[in-house]
Amino acid sequence: MTAETVSNLEALASQAQTLMSVFTKAGYDAVAPSIIQPADVFLDVIGESLRARTYVFTDQDGAELCLRPDITVPTCRLHLERYADFPATPARYCYSGPAFRYQPQGATASHPREFRQAGIERFGDHAREAAEAETVSIVVKAIEKVGLKEWTVRLGDLGLFSSVLDAAGVSPNWKKRLDDAFLKPLSFREALKTFASGARVTSPGIPEELLASLQRDDWEKSEAAVAVYLEENAIELLGTRTLSDITEHLIVIAEDRHEKPLDARAIELIARYAEVSGPATTAGDRIASLLKGAANGAGIALETYDRRLALLANAGVDLERVTFSAEFGRTLAYYTGLVFEVNSACLDAKSPIANGGRYDGLMRAAGARTEVPAVGAAIHSERLLAATLKGAQ
Repeated sequence: MTAETVSNLEALASQAQTLMSVFTKAGYDAVAPSIIQPADVFLDVIGESLRARTYVFTDQDGAELCLRPDITVPTCRLHLERYADFPATPARYCYSGPAFRYQPQGATASHPREFRQAGIERFGDHAREAAEAETVSIVVKAIEKVGLKEWTVRLGDLGLFSSVLDAAGVSPNWKKRLDDAFLKPLSFREALKTFASGARVTSPGIPEELLASLQRDDWEKSEAAVAVYLEENAIELLGTRTLSDITEHLIVIAEDRHEKPLDARAIELIARYAEVSGPATTAGDRIASLLKGAANGAGIALETYDRRLALLANAGVDLERVTFSAEFGRTLAYYTGLVFEVNSACLDAKSPIANGGRYDGLMRAAGARTEVPAVGAAIHSERLLAATLKGAQ
């Protein structure tokens, strides 16, 4: 564990005060969500990668809890407590506080187990691209306010990727698989190869009769069949894998057996889209050219992309510092549209200063009856301080 000096603590406290000042002046309400959270909410929505890095424990009453691995989900829960009857009520929140994640490669100064986040979350705003552009611009203004002048922004768009899959004529099952794999570039490339060859996901030892009995539209019966199989074979539920997770995995295997290989033209279109990377101002034209003539097109998604860039420019973000990477996704599974990160040349590429994006489905996953438009971002406080100090040298 990295020891913190008094001067470092004071610098972080001063930085947090400056960041929060920028956020509150922009109209965001300062909140302090609970550090200890119910584990089931997080484990259901944050995705496989972060799930395995979440500190989970059981209290003396038997409740399964966790130390928050991020502050977005706790802020969603706070909003639901305030507006239980109408979660789509527009609201803006900001916060600064600790979060906790296991670091499989060992804790470092840039990747500590306990770290600070300062962020903003915006709910219920139907002017989607305007809200996204403002989120990026506020983050940029905040990091500049604390003294970091050299920064770059990388954009991705999970919604645009979904539109490309539609344009390629991908089946709903293959589309879900590719959406899931897209969060990890290497897995995504392997998934494309698998779907092109018609290979099926296999699970040695799973009997054919169990797979044949599983149906997505009869989830209760399918989950019960999996539970019986696990019990009969003395297989315990360990770690963060739930019965629902295992059932979902086996249903995917069962569904894959009936899928045809992806068409070669669809594979080429998807692969060429994934290679698009470069200045954000020219990426849209490259994608439009790629999709020209595609049966289903992606016109609305491309219009959204162009409108968002124009709004970013109007908000004062220097587009010369903004790039787009089609293959860029977030490891958090709840993102649904725009994703972005802010980087500094003072730190390595795996240590972005800030991350954010759109997550319209998260509020429903946290307990709301409907989806709520939502976009937000979090600044990694220790990384920002390190980059600021290096940049001043």
